[in-house]
Amino acid sequence: MHINSLVLRCAAGLLAGASIATTMVAPAIAADAPVRIRGQIAAVDAASITVKSREGETVKLAMKPDQAISAVKNLQLADIQKGGYIGTATRPGPNGTLEAVEVLVFPESARGTGEGHYAWDLLPGSMMTNANVEASLDSVNGRTLKLAYKGGVKEVVVPAGTPVVTFAPASRADLIVGKKVFVVATDGAAGMSAGRIVVEKDGVAPPM
Repeated sequence: MHINSLVLRCAAGLLAGASIATTMVAPAIAADAPVRIRGQIAAVDAASITVKSREGETVKLAMKPDQAISAVKNLQLADIQKGGYIGTATRPGPNGTLEAVEVLVFPESARGTGEGHYAWDLLPGSMMTNANVEASLDSVNGRTLKLAYKGGVKEVVVPAGTPVVTFAPASRADLIVGKKVFVVATDGAAGMSAGRIVVEKDGVAPPM
């Protein structure tokens, strides 16, 4: 869904995750639209991070002294339970269905973040749905979710093997050259600056 979320330590960590999540998955609107960058860290210093984007561009972004940084950790399909709140990027499936590309399970403190169903830029034609899980049932293809948000309901098939994650703590020490990152940035008069950074940690790369 549509960065960071993206959880300091235990309870405090969940609040940080909520803040991350808000920036990551809120719909882009007009001139306030964030710039989402996916790629690998090419360089990092005290004041900036340089990312080699998946499009092949090298992007240097300023970082704040108190830069918000998080990671994600793996969950299981079975961890997507009725009553939870999730964000899932989807692509068109067969017969008009929606097929999950990834699922982010939000901490309870982030319930309601970016609620809705809107365009996303993970893949061509992908969408982001942030919603309450009204039903979560095992199916032949993996798991079928009924997702309800203000103004609508969607059914999403989550195939076996789809990345399912939630936020985990991270720090500047985790910003290592070669690690994958997902950055929500702003482009201002002084250049690009990182709003939120979600970094690969313990072998788990941000799938969003």
